[in-house]
Amino acid sequence: MSLSPATPKFRVAICGAGIGGLVLAVTIGKFAGHNIHIDLYEAQDAITTAGAGIIISRRALEVIKELDLYEEISRVLIKPPSSSLGPAFRRSNAPRGGFEWFHQTSKYPPSHMHRQHLVDILKQSLPSSCRLHFEKRLTRYDKQSSGSLILHFADNSTATTDLLIGADGIRSSVRKTLFETLNRDVVDPSKIGHYADPSWTGTLVYRTVIPAKKLSELDPNNVALKGFMMFCGKGKHVVSYPVSGGTLINVAALVSDEQKAGTPFEGHWVSDVSNEEVQEPYQEFEPAVQNLLKCFENPSRWALHVVNELPLSTYDRVALIGDACHAMTPHLGAGAGQAMEDAFVLGRLLAHPLTTLDNVPAALKAYQDVRLPFAQFVARESARTGRMISVDTPSTTDQGGVLQAELEIQKEKILAQYEWELDMGDVVAEWLEAKMKLQESIGVTNRQFQVVARLYAHHACTTTMWMINFIRNYITSYL
Repeated sequence: MSLSPATPKFRVAICGAGIGGLVLAVTIGKFAGHNIHIDLYEAQDAITTAGAGIIISRRALEVIKELDLYEEISRVLIKPPSSSLGPAFRRSNAPRGGFEWFHQTSKYPPSHMHRQHLVDILKQSLPSSCRLHFEKRLTRYDKQSSGSLILHFADNSTATTDLLIGADGIRSSVRKTLFETLNRDVVDPSKIGHYADPSWTGTLVYRTVIPAKKLSELDPNNVALKGFMMFCGKGKHVVSYPVSGGTLINVAALVSDEQKAGTPFEGHWVSDVSNEEVQEPYQEFEPAVQNLLKCFENPSRWALHVVNELPLSTYDRVALIGDACHAMTPHLGAGAGQAMEDAFVLGRLLAHPLTTLDNVPAALKAYQDVRLPFAQFVARESARTGRMISVDTPSTTDQGGVLQAELEIQKEKILAQYEWELDMGDVVAEWLEAKMKLQESIGVTNRQFQVVARLYAHHACTTTMWMINFIRNYITSYL
């Protein structure tokens, strides 16, 4: 018997071509081939990225390896000078000037790279089954009686899809529509706004990328030239690390007021500011920080918002990933990594031979059950770490060793925070857990799945709905 021409088992629309959306498209393409049609919608006229530096953790690196992108990414990845050396922490607003507080060591120290380099590599890796659509900003979606979704864009155009993934960032229209249209017996109606709208943390972040040469000429011995630095002080701190082969330094200067957390932020969330505004909060910091800030070029100020903890990340044929689901503070450098992990686990589930249009909600539920609790745990720990880093010890002078003792206690707490990955397994284990949940939810045993996998692999190049139905009937009749 000959098979009919191949047709995708369903269509997936991904709103947002950031890191999460790109990793999802690449994962689906790698593990499903042409069996899933992907439409990737980007609000801008090109695939670009906000910010510059990105931290690549052990788990994120595992995703990169699973997608066979490590060789290419390793060429632009800046690794720690020592296999166990993480960031150096300095107490930068001490009365007698700055001093090294401690140097983090870890079994899995983070690497870092320029964010645009990662985006470019992912963009080049997009599968042929993926169509890119630019200048398509989603405003809302509607569900049809057939189960398919109508997408509405800001340019008044529409599109149809079987499955919608919101990778559209902290101001996600997918998240907003999902919660505003949920049945009132699913979520407390009084909390819809709490889930749909982001929340200001009370923190302002001043960001830029500076040429390492510029800092070297101003301050040849500046510690920021040597590697990953954390300059800590009361209510504020500065993070810096090299990117682009060490030719550039990514810098973020954070100023926090916890009393403003949860209050509305007045003005633009992102705006260009003067160098004077950046430098003003750090006048009492050590010279190394002040010289670093003097090198700022075209700085921008970001009002740091987060997504409040959601009770769910999927409903019916809609799912959220990355910042659309759990935008978090940057204190563990984990936001992009969590988006990558979301995308990998979800992509593997959608590409799974047992996932069909009929049981897509079961696949999305498996994704939610595995990924949402973990990502929200990381978000909570990130916020906690930020409070620790902005040191608020009562002592101003070291009388009888009191300040030193307090700093030692705080140091141990911070070091414990940065070891969050050690006991958390790996992302492949999460995918395997999600796969088992999917199999259990649709009543397929491991033996049955092995038969399906062999059939699927044998007919991967010509899989059609006919083949999927044949596999389903085979399981029902013979297994």
